[in-house]
Amino acid sequence: QVQLVESGGGLVQAGGSLRLSCAASGTISSINAMGWYRQAPGKRRELVATITTGGSTNYADSVKGRFTISRDNAKNTVYLQMNSLKPEDTAVYYCNADGQYYTGSYFKTFYSWGQGTQVTVSS
Repeated sequence: QVQLVESGGGLVQAGGSLRLSCAASGTISSINAMGWYRQAPGKRRELVATITTGGSTNYADSVKGRFTISRDNAKNTVYLQMNSLKPEDTAVYYCNADGQYYTGSYFKTFYSWGQGTQVTVSS
């Protein structure tokens, strides 16, 4: 099995910065895309940013120019640097990854979510 553990959330004033981290652990063989999603109260979960193994990135229009996604393939870790934060960025941020892991007998695909980390931006 594969587990994703996020860290780095917290409370920050508008205009401030936070850096989220998400580490994947388990008998991982390979990871394809990794990404960050968020869900505000009463709203649907939405994509924030994704990054492929090769480093190609994709961002939601609402965060372009303010957020930067990156990953360390050797550490199976993805990061989200969030600058110029706005109150509307307040949400629970979830890490996501897909790839393959070894069960002990064979390889199996995984599509996993982290438990989420709260980001609160005060005005």
